[in-house]
Amino acid sequence: MEIRTLRYFLEVAREENMSKAAERLHVSQSTLSKQLRKLEEELGKKLFLRHSFSIELTEEGRVLKKRAEDLLSMADKITAEFSAMDDMVGGEIYFGCAESFHIRYLARVIRKFKKQYPAFRYHITSGDTEQVTEKLEKGVLDFAVVVEEPDRAKYRALRFPDSDLWGLVMPASCELSQKQSVTFEDLRGLPLFCSSQGWQADLPRWCGDRLNELNLEASFRLSYNGSVFVREGLGYLLTFEHLVDTGRESGLVFRPLSPALKTNMYLIWKKNQIFTPIAEQFLRELKKIMP
Repeated sequence: MEIRTLRYFLEVAREENMSKAAERLHVSQSTLSKQLRKLEEELGKKLFLRHSFSIELTEEGRVLKKRAEDLLSMADKITAEFSAMDDMVGGEIYFGCAESFHIRYLARVIRKFKKQYPAFRYHITSGDTEQVTEKLEKGVLDFAVVVEEPDRAKYRALRFPDSDLWGLVMPASCELSQKQSVTFEDLRGLPLFCSSQGWQADLPRWCGDRLNELNLEASFRLSYNGSVFVREGLGYLLTFEHLVDTGRESGLVFRPLSPALKTNMYLIWKKNQIFTPIAEQFLRELKKIMP
């Protein structure tokens, strides 16, 4: 199976149209069709359902799409690493970031590097801790930013200087918004939104075995999506401070939990990670502000 063939496959999967994909790839439609048939024969599976004017992935095709995206990301990363081996003018670094206001520390070092190394490029993948850690394990990322205690047996880590403060996002017009903070008793009976990770790992540190007394209405990986449901009157969002717009025009407010609940954030990388020169230099800069 060739890398080029996988690129052809992904382009067709994205366009869902053979002629458009061929045009973007600068190959003839017959060449593209031949390569895809060869791929199906090699795998022994039908990857596409072909319609009159479009193409649809089969279940096997969807599985290959996910695997191919990871493989090509890795291939591109390897190419970039070898290109940067003897070049400290630039290079590429791949990050995976969980949601946190404190990734601003990462952004500050990136801004400094862009000025110092004109050819420096960075790539950001967003997701929860589980998602970015999975990509780190596969070698697709150089670093991951996570919001839970890392496994020290597998990863090296730097802790960010500040912690994220938990609280409740609610309509500014609701009675609860008049309080300065929110207690466990305030949450009882409310339809609550929260990330699965936060509900399972963080909230138990705050309320112990009483978590089952609370009503999780739905879970959201992204706080912004949860805030939309709050704004529509469907519930209340448990999340970190600063992730959701609670300005005067937003119609929402944030109130911290009482007693306070905080979560630390970490930059992690694999213990056996081999860095490019630019990634090593980046890590040295981070260690100055994240000892």
